[in-house]
Amino acid sequence: MKFLTSQISLFMQQKSMRRNMGFLLRFIVMLLALIAVYSILFHYIMEYEQRSYSWVTGVYWTLTVMSTLGFGDITFTSDLGRVFSIVVLLSGVLLLLIMLPFTFIQFFYAPWLEIQKKGHTPRSLPPEVKGHIIVVSPDPLALNLVDDLKNYGARCVILSHDSQTTLDLLDQGYEAVAGEHDSGDVYRKLRLSAAAMMVVLDSDVRNTNIVFTARDVDRHVPIVAGVQSDDAIDILQLAGCSHVFQFHKLLGEALARRVLNGDAQSSVISRFKELAVAEAPVMRTRLVGKSLSECGLRQLTGANVVGLQERGKFVLPTATTRFTSTMVMVIAGTEAQIEAVNRLLASGRTHQPLNEDAPVLILGCGRVGLAAAQQLEAGGRQYRIVDKNVKRQIHPDRMIVGDAADIDVLEKAGIRTAPSVIITTHDDDTNIYLTLYCRRLREDIQIISRATLDRNVGILHAAGADLVLSLASMVTSSIINLLAPGKVTMINEGLNIFRSTVGKRLDGKELMSSGIRSRTHCSVVALRDAQGELHINPDPRHVFAAGEEIYLIGDSRAERAFYETFGLDDTLTEGE
Repeated sequence: MKFLTSQISLFMQQKSMRRNMGFLLRFIVMLLALIAVYSILFHYIMEYEQRSYSWVTGVYWTLTVMSTLGFGDITFTSDLGRVFSIVVLLSGVLLLLIMLPFTFIQFFYAPWLEIQKKGHTPRSLPPEVKGHIIVVSPDPLALNLVDDLKNYGARCVILSHDSQTTLDLLDQGYEAVAGEHDSGDVYRKLRLSAAAMMVVLDSDVRNTNIVFTARDVDRHVPIVAGVQSDDAIDILQLAGCSHVFQFHKLLGEALARRVLNGDAQSSVISRFKELAVAEAPVMRTRLVGKSLSECGLRQLTGANVVGLQERGKFVLPTATTRFTSTMVMVIAGTEAQIEAVNRLLASGRTHQPLNEDAPVLILGCGRVGLAAAQQLEAGGRQYRIVDKNVKRQIHPDRMIVGDAADIDVLEKAGIRTAPSVIITTHDDDTNIYLTLYCRRLREDIQIISRATLDRNVGILHAAGADLVLSLASMVTSSIINLLAPGKVTMINEGLNIFRSTVGKRLDGKELMSSGIRSRTHCSVVALRDAQGELHINPDPRHVFAAGEEIYLIGDSRAERAFYETFGLDDTLTEGE
């Protein structure tokens, strides 16, 4: 009864609900008045037919006729009575069977359900919650970020302005709270001051409002925002953003760095002080067809091949692993050792050398495509962009206007001689189509593709892409590196360099017998001992000591397997 009373009180507090109840009550009063009139007329017509019934019988007859039950126990014999019965029947069908149900649903039942739904929608967090991450925006990129952060032990709360969307998120297993993005009270209820971070992934204009409102509540919590336009960077920083990322630009630059280069066969993609981690495509090098032991890369350069990626699949190499043209090596070593790898790969080519004069193709000229073009231009590489619309930012000599799915357009752009093609459209379906098409036209071309959502990465690899980077993983990687700098670095889609602390389960064990490689499918690339000295490609006979830091490489599943097997040393929100 107490719950029912509170619900009715909440229901009647809203002006719209009181107005709706007024409409419903007026309709019911009108209906009752009509029933009363029909009951009175029933008596007069019965007297006309020289019959007499009680007043209760008049109401009974009116209701049975209006509701179309029509028991037939009381009927008129005159034409006047039968015409009256038709009028009562038709008005009953209209009012009782059509208007009453819809009026009841619209003015009472639907608003009641809405109040019930709002009553069950969370609008605040418990007082004990702290160290959480607030994510503003329930779009697929934000949900992907939340899923990834959960794997690292972080607690994420999604702010949604819509009650129904909030309930849907709750049903999917997310922690969500309903509230308006421009209300300071909402951020207080979300315990912004106790949060580890707030991530804003909406439009530039709305992001500015969100950040400005949140910063008025707390001036110290880190706020990270994604931005689309260059002009919005300064505005968001003025609004109070701690970090502003152009994720589309970062993705375009990352895609361009993966392009085959004749002078530097490998590209450094991550650094941990003295440790450098680089990628080197095997395509068009002397390594194709050779095993790891036959090429002698570690003996000649000192660098170590710590992993191989082939069309999205990460494998740990063995001495007998043979290189194929579709493989990409992940190499760990010092800067000097990486340079030695470049010299080794550039010398003694057994395959056709890279045509430096042939331009790289970029399919799509959105934000990602423009960023890739700028990165290639900064590196002195020739390129051509294919897009359906003319872009004023691109020189006409480098712009091919047309549909990338048209063979004539691709021929004009130079698909037959291009060393690489970068596919950058914002639609994953289009990217899959273009990947299949380009692979059919050229078996030997390097295809680098962009994906928006993680779930399409595997499909793009299956379609023939050599390398795939997703916008969703770019967002995740940037946020994780802010929460715990240097803890995780995304090398390629699903492949990470991550850092962990040696705990009880590894303390006192030798590296070679620890089971890290066999049980988790991870590989140790470096180790920092208690004195702070970094050992790159550590000795397999090294004995772990508690508190040492180890740098490992593995895909997402291998990373999870490591933490499940050897323990999660800390959560992202605890800091370093």
